[in-house]
Amino acid sequence: MNKSDLIKKISGDNGVSKADAEKVLRSVIEGISGALKNGDSVTLVGFGTFTVAKRAARKGRNPQTGQEIDIAAKTVVKFKAGKGLSGLA
Repeated sequence: MNKSDLIKKISGDNGVSKADAEKVLRSVIEGISGALKNGDSVTLVGFGTFTVAKRAARKGRNPQTGQEIDIAAKTVVKFKAGKGLSGLA
């Protein structure tokens, strides 16, 4: 399922236009993104939790040449599935 499929699903399930469904989806995504940028976690009960974590710098290897490279530290988003979602896989 991609973004347009999700918009169609929201529109069909709730009897709203696709434009309104897209606005709602965009608002949800912006809300989650904004909270994560501020370092907060986002918990959607029954679905899962989005958190921000720092990944330390480390050494890696270029798979083509085998040469060792430095991989910089960075901040990443992690997702942990909730009870309602974890039993699906």
